[in-house]
Amino acid sequence: MFDFIRSHQRLMQLLLLVLILPSFALIGVSGYTTYVSGDHDLVKVGKHAITLQDFDQARRNQLRQLQEQNQAGFDPASLDNKAARSALLESMIDSRVIATVASDNRFSVSDAVLRRTIASIPQLQVNGEFSAERYHDVLKSMGLTTKAFEQSRRAELALGQVLQPVAATASIPRPILDSIERTLTAERTVRLRIYPASAYKKDVKISDADIKAWYDANKQQLKLPEQVDAQYLLLDEAAAMKNIPAISPEEMQKYYQQNKARYTSAARVNLSHILVSVPVGATQSQSDKALQKAHKIAQEIAAGKSSFADIARKQSDDAGTASDGGELGWITKGTWPAKLEAAVFALKKGQVSDVIDGPGGYHIFKANDVQPAKGESFEQAKPKVEKEIKQQLASDRFADMATKLTSLVYDNANSLQPAADALGMQVRTASGIARDRLLDTDEAGPKAASAGPDAAVLGDVRVRQALFAPQVLTDKQNSGVIEISPSTMVVVRVAKVVAAHIPPLDKVTDTIRETLVEKDALALAVKAGQDALAQDRKAADQAKVPEGFGSAATISRIDTQGLNKDILDAVLAAPTKSLPVYIGIGAPSAYVVVRIEQATPGKTDDPKLAALPAQLDQVWGDTEKAAVLQALRKQVKVKMLPEAEKALSGDTENQG
Repeated sequence: MFDFIRSHQRLMQLLLLVLILPSFALIGVSGYTTYVSGDHDLVKVGKHAITLQDFDQARRNQLRQLQEQNQAGFDPASLDNKAARSALLESMIDSRVIATVASDNRFSVSDAVLRRTIASIPQLQVNGEFSAERYHDVLKSMGLTTKAFEQSRRAELALGQVLQPVAATASIPRPILDSIERTLTAERTVRLRIYPASAYKKDVKISDADIKAWYDANKQQLKLPEQVDAQYLLLDEAAAMKNIPAISPEEMQKYYQQNKARYTSAARVNLSHILVSVPVGATQSQSDKALQKAHKIAQEIAAGKSSFADIARKQSDDAGTASDGGELGWITKGTWPAKLEAAVFALKKGQVSDVIDGPGGYHIFKANDVQPAKGESFEQAKPKVEKEIKQQLASDRFADMATKLTSLVYDNANSLQPAADALGMQVRTASGIARDRLLDTDEAGPKAASAGPDAAVLGDVRVRQALFAPQVLTDKQNSGVIEISPSTMVVVRVAKVVAAHIPPLDKVTDTIRETLVEKDALALAVKAGQDALAQDRKAADQAKVPEGFGSAATISRIDTQGLNKDILDAVLAAPTKSLPVYIGIGAPSAYVVVRIEQATPGKTDDPKLAALPAQLDQVWGDTEKAAVLQALRKQVKVKMLPEAEKALSGDTENQG
């Protein structure tokens, strides 16, 4: 919501990437009472150690969980860096410190608390309920015993009794809160005059020498990553539909007759009504009296002195429709009792029925509009019928093709052509597929995957992972069948590997020219803006708004009016003792001159900040918890060993 709150959240998200995962999944097979020190200790935690084996297991568990949570969007490469490995190791150290302190101080919790906590873990639930079968399956997949897991959870819960009160009782001091609230609510009334770089491009001249000089000085910026040209088979609805045989007229006629109701619509009538109610258990006298009233109303309608709607508003006993002039809306034939339907569907548009004995009393109906039954003849419905039959056949064929495709690409591991020939498919090609992205046409040429119709499929992280797997990349073998969605499958193979390289000058001339044009155009925009700013500041009549400024807007940190952070920060930091004040700010593609006309001090207890104290208390509490945890690290004597740096850099043989 606010800049500094967002900053804290971004800081914590890196940690929470690991911490939100159950710690038992990261620690692996170690309980909190026993740690087995291997030959490659990474960190000493008191008398115990986190080993390379522990770290590798934690990385595998982390990778497995993130892939399960986001199969299509998670790229394992995002964890293959020092920052991610460091975050994981730090979380493991915290967990071991917690376990060590719990063990040394004999903290404990009751069995009932432990059971409730385990039952509340989402990964152990099925349809929102704890599942013992799921519990054992999860632990088994991670190489954990229930005893080791429950010991670890019990220890963490016990220490939580010490750390949680720290956060629960944390409260940001009132003077600090007041200062923050005033900062957030301080207002400035401003006008903007913008000098966009695009307006100055026409004035920029770039020579071939300029392009060559930039190329020589910035080659590394142009370096393209290792990429592949790929062949692939795409199995989707279109592929399954491709060779569907022609549908005979007899087959279509039969399908039409079996599904005729789908090609017709029942008659319907738009009704209004007037109800004269008869109480439940009414006597004959009461019923007769209601009938007399209904006939009297019918006569009044027939006289035409008042509209049906006006009479309904005044005399209908149906409170739900009377205020709308008795409107019931559209009634489809086949939805009402037969007696009523016979009466209302006999009406023509604008016609009023006789008095009808029906549910709740006596009714008088008016047909506001009438639509007869509609239906398509076989000839009219023929295109729909043919399409539906083909779609059903394609669905069956898709399933059959998927099964055969799996076998064919495995049996012919070095080529996609046999599978294509057998299934009537076409081997497609695309270039410019890197490990982390699809290169654009400027980088990979006109056949770049990013510009093709299958860009979404080829850009899927699972497809890129498959292309750069050793068996596919190095051995040039087919990948397995990759299921992008239930109706889209793809098989890929590498046709050509293009090593990382710096493209020749002639391939990037246009790109460099545009870069230089944008740079020089921005410089011209900045100069024009700064010259105008100087004139604004020298103007004799400061009360007069110079030409080119927009309308006034009042902005604050909680109501930015669309200003970006750099402009907002500059405006709120500008001196305001003597107004108006002019300032200039450079933006990525423009120069902005701001006229500050009014400054209003911030205030406390603004209703817009009602949630702020709780948010700050949470941040404050989390900070104090982190401080306590750091103190505990010192208490149990955490020591990073030389092997840790190798593990964090990925320089080990056992990295998973």
